[in-house]
Amino acid sequence: MLEDFIYNFTHNLFKPLLLFFYMGFLIPILKVPFEYPHVLYKSISIYLLISIGWHGGEELAMLEAVDLQHALGFMIIGFITNTIIGTIAYFFLRYMTKLRQIDAATVAGYYGSDSAGTFVTCVGVLAATNIAFAAYMPVLLAVMEIPGCLVALFLVSRLRNSGQMDAYGNMPGEPEYDPSTRPSINAPTHSEHHMESHDGKTDTETTVPVYAKSVGAAAASDFQQSQPQSVFSKKVLHEVFFNPGLYLLFGGILIGFIGRLQGVKVTEVDDKFFVVLFHGVLSLFLLEMGMTACSRLKDLKNAGPGFIVFALLLPNVFAMIGILVTHGYSMVLGESFDVGTYALFAVLCGAASYIAVPAVQRLAIPEASPTLPLAASLGLTFTYNVTVGIPLYIMLATAVISAMPVN
Repeated sequence: MLEDFIYNFTHNLFKPLLLFFYMGFLIPILKVPFEYPHVLYKSISIYLLISIGWHGGEELAMLEAVDLQHALGFMIIGFITNTIIGTIAYFFLRYMTKLRQIDAATVAGYYGSDSAGTFVTCVGVLAATNIAFAAYMPVLLAVMEIPGCLVALFLVSRLRNSGQMDAYGNMPGEPEYDPSTRPSINAPTHSEHHMESHDGKTDTETTVPVYAKSVGAAAASDFQQSQPQSVFSKKVLHEVFFNPGLYLLFGGILIGFIGRLQGVKVTEVDDKFFVVLFHGVLSLFLLEMGMTACSRLKDLKNAGPGFIVFALLLPNVFAMIGILVTHGYSMVLGESFDVGTYALFAVLCGAASYIAVPAVQRLAIPEASPTLPLAASLGLTFTYNVTVGIPLYIMLATAVISAMPVN
């Protein structure tokens, strides 16, 4: 088993895909005067989401009725699993770190969601090593992104409804707690700042409040002024279920599904746009992700060692939960899943959001730090998963299948 892990690790560590990630990671360190075009990054993200969705939709249309039932069951299980993972993450963060409760709840939401970038990278690795996986996994990518948003909203709602939170998101016993600000939740003074979005770009025309610093948390400043929305408000629900990433992914799945039912298959092996170009476009995506991940690491300096340990070790726990859940489901069905299916479900459980949940946070949880969750999810967890995590999860999945074969 150890030999298999070492082989998979070293084999994966120096794949061209990961070399592009390293190259991007070194750009801020070496202070290379290179700026990744924002329009190109957006275009690449759109291409990857639609490409994966379209291919998944076509494969979904070719499944037998029994396989579709299995896929539906997997979606329900995936939703429940990530909800549980988000809740577990909150309690670990409360125990391991000195984060404010609102920051711990927000970070937990990131880990109760999933990462399209990690999923795409894992798909690329599996394709390069000829490891098969279930055709409906892209649908799970969309479904399992939602629980984290709901977990964060629920936990923060409980904190607000306690009647003790001040206007800065601080709770009694936390540094700079100011109960006098509670009656006016959007009372902080305003100043003009550049607002940094989740993808590292800036918006220079936004007026934002300056929030208080807290022990174990970066300054929750540079955030758009907004009175927090109710969990079930139209704006919040729209942001959860109709964020751009989910919309493009579901749209691609639906188009591929309908097109295949009509006898049209776009994603053939020799298709130049969706298949041949995929790895090249993915390489450019990982170049940008490397740059962004490295730039986020500086935000961890105030977070404390417990937060760093959480971001590096807990994904392994969550991924192992995913592997065991997958194996349990396969035993209930009495059918074996491909190793790639285990790996992808592990990635969906062990990764953390950096697109969907930040968008929801900006709207519904403006008191929370905008930098700390991204520093953990993108700077540490994403970096760990695409280098060490993916080969480790493949090895663990293989070990579980061998130890407990499905009859």
